Amino acid sequence: MEQRKHWWNGKWGRIARKDVYLRTSGDQWYVEQRAGGSEGTSHFFEYDSEDAALDMVRALLTGPDEWRELSVRPSAR
Repeated sequence: MEQRKHWWNGKWGRIARKDVYLRTSGDQWYVEQRAGGSEGTSHFFEYDSEDAALDMVRALLTGPDEWRELSVRPSAR
């Protein structure tokens, strides 16, 4: 699975932090919505197209938080 994008709401701490990830594997696209940092709770969504996955990302990034896109580290191959 390859991580393509990562957004963060700019807040620190287990209660306030939120992350959204866009990943792909083969023809499938995955969106992860995580609350509470690395040990928080995640919800996963699976899509057949990048456009559909990006529609979900846009919906998740709405609201009062100031989302920032973080750069993705290149995968070690």
